[in-house]
Order: sequence, then C-alpha cells, then structure tokens
Amino acid sequence: MYKVKVFVTLRESVLDPQGTAVKNSLHTMNYNEVSDVRIGKFMELNIEKSDRDVEEVVIEMCERLLANVVIEDYRFEIEEAVAQ
Repeated sequence: MYKVKVFVTLRESVLDPQGTAVKNSLHTMNYNEVSDVRIGKFMELNIEKSDRDVEEVVIEMCERLLANVVIEDYRFEIEEAVAQ
C-alpha cells in the first residue's frame, strides 16, 4: 500500500482572494511581517498496490479530478506504507 500526499495550489498568475483576505486579517491582528498568503488544498490518499505504476495513477487522478490544471498546480509525495 502507498500513502500519497497531494498538495494543490493556485498558480502564481491566478489571483487568490481568500489568501488576500487572510493576509489582511493577519495584518489587522498586528502580524505585519506576513507579506503574502496563498490558500491551497491538501489530500492524503491510501492506494493499494496494483500492476499500474502508482505515480502514473496519481498524475491521472490529479489531472482528471483533484486539481483544476487550468488554474492550479499540484505536487505529490509517495511513501510506501509499512504493513502492520
């Protein structure tokens, strides 16, 4: 089994109004050292071993469902889970 961590963020060229709102709120709370905030998504997937390459499967899932590749970037980490 594999544990996959997927991180999805808006592309740098895409405005992030939610991130701007959080940054402004932090400044209101006197956290003025914060210069930018970008909001994203984090997902953990457990994937059973199969005859398909796990990296190819994760890329396919990200591009078909987990990320909107027009406005979002994604990256992922794959760990082989230890059987218990």
